[in-house]
Amino acid sequence: MKQEQLGPYTLTWPEGVFPLGGDTLALGEFASVKRRWRVCDLGTGSGALLLLLARREKELSLTGIDIAPLAAGTARENLAANGLPGTILCGDLREKPLAAGSFDLAISNPPYFPTNSGKSGGPARSEELCTLDQLCAAAGRLVRNGGRFALCHRPERLVDVLCALRGHGLEPKRLKLVSHRPGHPPSLLLAEAVKQGRPGLSIEC
Repeated sequence: MKQEQLGPYTLTWPEGVFPLGGDTLALGEFASVKRRWRVCDLGTGSGALLLLLARREKELSLTGIDIAPLAAGTARENLAANGLPGTILCGDLREKPLAAGSFDLAISNPPYFPTNSGKSGGPARSEELCTLDQLCAAAGRLVRNGGRFALCHRPERLVDVLCALRGHGLEPKRLKLVSHRPGHPPSLLLAEAVKQGRPGLSIEC
């Protein structure tokens, strides 16, 4: 069992659940969040993003969904162990298990690689169970008009990300490229879109 301290909260995860990484930490700091927002983590894994958002704003309604029973169970245990109320579903987000327009923010650290790309690392790293387009479709359905969807991805898929967002009524509003080491090309992109938002993209440093 691995363990990491996230501010006042303790995150634990067993072998077989996607580990905490720098991409998740960066997304947890990047996403917009406000008091009393209803938040849904798509493909929640251990529930790390929910804990990261909760440490920034305590009065949130937390929901997560993951197709893997072990991951969903781990997220549920992490919320309970940290005294955080919330709902964790084990299910396929493509099957519309949650009510449309019921969230202010959807957030996701999704699989980065398309199937048959030669970079598949199983369902947690490749789009075997949910493509980028399907993820954006789910987010576009779940957030209210004016609600937000924040995700992280690979810089080389920037065009795919922006097209998928806009294709599902999510207008890209914020973009940040992150390099993990000075002098190296960006290795991570962070994007946030607003449902039915006006065009206009802010590039952040």
